[in-house]
Amino acid sequence: MFLNKLKDITTFVLDVDGVLTDGSVFVTEAGEQCRTFNTKDGYAIQLAVKCMYRVCIISGGKSEGVRHRLNSLGVDDVFLGAHIKLDIFKKYITDNHIKAANVLYMGDDIPDIDIMKIVALPTCPADSAEEVKAVAQYISPAVGGRGCVRDVIEKVMKVQGKWMSENATSL
Repeated sequence: MFLNKLKDITTFVLDVDGVLTDGSVFVTEAGEQCRTFNTKDGYAIQLAVKCMYRVCIISGGKSEGVRHRLNSLGVDDVFLGAHIKLDIFKKYITDNHIKAANVLYMGDDIPDIDIMKIVALPTCPADSAEEVKAVAQYISPAVGGRGCVRDVIEKVMKVQGKWMSENATSL
């Protein structure tokens, strides 16, 4: 059943802290909050964008550095400071004429559960909160910030024949 759902995915919606990062926040003396991103996740994201998948980020965090990193990968739909993620998600899919049946969502903590309950494929990293794991239909063997996003994007693209395809590698 999991593999069948991969063939219909057109959109990846992702959390940041605990998914694209390991959840750690380094705070400088000036109060700036810094995060570490995985380059393999970044490669998969930019490839997905080039292959015409929609990629959307919905995060409670407010770091403009996060926006800059994601924009550099070709992700334009970055929603930061999201207090109620479900409201932003619903508006995003309505505005972009996306069906929840075509969405893979990856989250790791309690604020992600409401969205996970309505998308076609709720996923999470291996080190997610137990409540999130209970809702997820796929738990990546990779932890947050260490390739879990690459894992799900690669699986979708392989099932759809787009991973390592001639078109993808020539982009």
